[in-house]
This record gives sequence, C-alpha cells and structure tokens, in this order.
Amino acid sequence: MNVKKELSAKQAQDLLKTLQNRFEKNRNHHKAIDWKEVQSKLENSPAKLWSLDEMETTGGEPDVVGFDKKTGKYIFCDCSAETPKGRRSICYDHAALEARKEHKPQNSAMNMAADMGIELLTEEQYRALQQLGEFDLKTSSWILTPAPIRKLGGALFCDRRYNTVFVYHNGADSYYAARGFRGALSV
Repeated sequence: MNVKKELSAKQAQDLLKTLQNRFEKNRNHHKAIDWKEVQSKLENSPAKLWSLDEMETTGGEPDVVGFDKKTGKYIFCDCSAETPKGRRSICYDHAALEARKEHKPQNSAMNMAADMGIELLTEEQYRALQQLGEFDLKTSSWILTPAPIRKLGGALFCDRRYNTVFVYHNGADSYYAARGFRGALSV
C-alpha cells in the first residue's frame, strides 16, 4: 500500500499555525531563530511537513530546537512533556519485533520512525533536549542504540529522574506502556 506523504493545503495551513504558536510559546527552545525563515523552509518541504504532522498526530508536540550551520537546516524534536502517547508500548526495532514469539507489540520504534520519516534521538540529542526543559519524568524513550550493543540483543533508553538524565539498557524486544520514542527531523 502506497501512502501519500503530503498534506492538503488546509492541513498544511493548520499545522503551520500550530507549529508557529508552539514556536512563539517556547522561545527558550530557539532563542536566535526567526519563525519566518523556518516557515519558508517548511512551505518548500511538503514531505517534511507531512513528517511533522505525523509527529504531531502521535502526540510529540514537535518544536524547533536548533539550527545546523553546516547543513543550513532547522532541527525539530518531540517536545511533549512525556514520550509521545501514540508511540508507546513498542519494542526497539523490527528484528526485536520478529524475535518475540508471543505477546508481540503492535510495532517497533525504528519501524515507526522510518514510516514517519524521522529518526530516533541519539543519546547526545536526548541530553541536549533535557537542557531545554524537563522531559520524561514518568515515561522513558528508546534512543538510537550503537550497533555493538544491538548486535548482542540490547537497546538503550533514557528518562529523567531525580533531576538527572539516565541511560539504561534492556532487551530490544522488551516493551512497556510507559516507553516509546522521541524523534528528530531536519528541515
């Protein structure tokens, strides 16, 4: 099944309004960035706008968190207080999903991210996000796991407890109601 990854004009307009309102409400996420420049990039990137809508629809509350001078791209990240509700109770990747013999979750973080056109946060990105606020006080988020760890069956996730960001490990096939993933998108 081929899914059209483009929003209607009305959907795009509504999403841009939502993103602009969030952008203005959370100036601490992007102090030196001008919304008009971000909006211009978004209007010229329908596939990226579709991905941002997927982030929004699943509860991620995406917002601009930086600008990459090397690539000239704005970086969006899920800024919901807790890991997005529409992306919880999932294992780490497709191999982990296939390895489960019973009680399989609906999906995996890596599959969902790929379908949405976004990437899981790295540990560095997750820690940078935590500098902008306090996230995942009750939930946890899978993060991009280094290949040597994944090869041995593990995967990494993070959360914030006791005013500290913790990185943990678990079997990649595990899943919990309070664990999902946060995504990033460069536009």
